[in-house]
Amino acid sequence: MNSTKAAQLFNMTTDQIFAYDGDIPSEVVIEDKTAVEQLRLIQQTEEEDRQTIFKLIDKMLTNKKFKDFFQKNVAAL
Repeated sequence: MNSTKAAQLFNMTTDQIFAYDGDIPSEVVIEDKTAVEQLRLIQQTEEEDRQTIFKLIDKMLTNKKFKDFFQKNVAAL
């Protein structure tokens, strides 16, 4: 990967990449955080990413409701 593509990937300029003198961020693992911390971290994401996260959660919750509904009603037959 060339430096221009890397800069685009990380939404940085090539100058920022070559002159970077800070610590490299560590991986974020959201699973081991409290619910409040998880929401705070999600709020730090860009709007488009945040909307994708919420759409995924909505889809998973909807699937869970349908699964529970069908399991309950099939068990009643």
